[in-house]
Amino acid sequence: MLEYFETLFVDLVGAGAPPGLRLPVTAIGIKAKRKPKSRLLSDPVSPNPQIPGTQTIYLKTFGCSHNQSDSEYMAGQLSAFGYAVTEDPEQADLWLINTCTVKSPSQSAMATLIGKCKTAKKPLVVAGCVPQGSRDLKDLEGISIIGVQQIDRVVEVVEETLKGHEVRFLNRKTLPSLDLPKVRKNRLIEILPINVGCLGACTYCKTKHARGHLGSYTVESLVERVKSVISEGVKEIWLSSEDTGAYGRDIGQNLPVLLNAIITELPPDRSTMLRIGMTNPPYILEHLKEIAEVLNHPCVYSFLHVPVQSGSDSVLTAMNREYTVSEFRTVVDTLKELVPGMHIATDIICGFPGETDEDFEQTINLIKDYQFAQVHISQFYPRPGTPAARMKKVPSTVVKNRSRELTSVFESFSPYQGMTGQTLRIWITEIATDGVHLVGHTKEYIQVLVIAPDSMLGTSVDAKITSVGRWSVFGEITETPVFVEDAAHLGRPLAGSSNSCVNCECSEDPMPCQCLGENSCGQQISSTEHEGHTNTAMNGSHGEITFIASTKSMPPRKRRPQGESNEINLGMRCTILFAVGSINLCCSSFLIILTDKCFTTTTAMDDR
Repeated sequence: MLEYFETLFVDLVGAGAPPGLRLPVTAIGIKAKRKPKSRLLSDPVSPNPQIPGTQTIYLKTFGCSHNQSDSEYMAGQLSAFGYAVTEDPEQADLWLINTCTVKSPSQSAMATLIGKCKTAKKPLVVAGCVPQGSRDLKDLEGISIIGVQQIDRVVEVVEETLKGHEVRFLNRKTLPSLDLPKVRKNRLIEILPINVGCLGACTYCKTKHARGHLGSYTVESLVERVKSVISEGVKEIWLSSEDTGAYGRDIGQNLPVLLNAIITELPPDRSTMLRIGMTNPPYILEHLKEIAEVLNHPCVYSFLHVPVQSGSDSVLTAMNREYTVSEFRTVVDTLKELVPGMHIATDIICGFPGETDEDFEQTINLIKDYQFAQVHISQFYPRPGTPAARMKKVPSTVVKNRSRELTSVFESFSPYQGMTGQTLRIWITEIATDGVHLVGHTKEYIQVLVIAPDSMLGTSVDAKITSVGRWSVFGEITETPVFVEDAAHLGRPLAGSSNSCVNCECSEDPMPCQCLGENSCGQQISSTEHEGHTNTAMNGSHGEITFIASTKSMPPRKRRPQGESNEINLGMRCTILFAVGSINLCCSSFLIILTDKCFTTTTAMDDR
């Protein structure tokens, strides 16, 4: 029998009952709390179905950086309560799937995983945008579900599901507190949601059904969170949102006010950098000069993700995007003029209903005019319940051909040509998927791959660019930083060392790459084709993320010596041979054999 527990724990709210704590949506504050000690997967505690907190949870995440942050919060709460989190589904006592509803392939992947879970006869909880936006979906029948603004109740849902109950928490009345326990996928990167929902009404968007209308956290609560994560040793802060530019309009604030409050708290030695998340054009047009000033700040990446979706005004009108191509050009031209080295990423939807050959040609010309280094290319997918799903569709063969043509144009650009020989400051935060390189980013958020020891993670150093590829550049570190022996500030250079840049004037999304966030773990975007559509891989975007057990953060990948054979999951549907040093190996569904001389990449072709 279906059991709804929406009010089951109301009496526990307050008086130190964090799972059910509720704060007003218009005034979300945070207060530092001491987090309980977490149990790692290896702890010798035998799972007992009658004892909550002794079981192992498999957590799988689909979607954008906001979804990734939600999963990190859920993993943190479960870990703090004693549960172990694993990446091995067979080892788990319960599966927790955090879903994405942006595109059909993401939801199809969710359905496949649900089927596997049922076959394995494991208890299951489905979270995220799919259950929130489509609670009556047939795939969700008989399954416990938790909504996007109920993530602070994940422990309750897991407990009841393990007891054999079906639980549904979907009411959207408040925002989750920002000070919940959190297990970061990367201990050096904090994904900070500044608001939920948006003010738009795009005709193709299903996310609005899930995330709802705009709800912003207060400036004060976000600043407190920034101070807290910096004290924990975080080196990169990603501001995440469905539309960063709309921040604060529901509470009498705006984005420039928030950004200026945050950068005041960033360390003057530039040891922690800020990345501003995806913003749609309408809500930053009036703040372009103020945002440009922030992007010029030494501790802020000169990078912004601004989706245009089409180069045709008639298509933008059909999408109800609330801006024109001319206004998008104003955004790009102004930021490039006012911010030296400014890098802008954008999105394109190919084959939106009603798109003519002339409309598509205008899109091609727009991309050619700016030669963006990062473009997220997608075929149109009709999402159930959206106005666009009822519009007359462009033939699928035409849609596929247009996505291929635009991808070919995009891949013909050489955005990093001329960088060889330059010495640039980089911030190192990740291990590359090849297991050999570390991943750093320049002030302009250009991805730089360097060979260096793991001790360099979390540092900022000068690197000389030795070669350039299509998706990233390669470099050699030209200095050695001095480290503070402090676990809470791992990798931070000593004040006054050669790594300090206090007086330096030198200046991602999908959201947003050595993983896949607007979009997949937020780094370098590369054109990919997946499940019959052309997509772009950006670390933290609409990709797939798996969590590994940890107390406060995830362990880094295991490093391998150069030349050792290795399989890597990437994202195109073709067979390619790449010279070593010519490409950034990251994305979402390739098979790669790493050798001393080349990367041989093979995958099955799709039905295009």
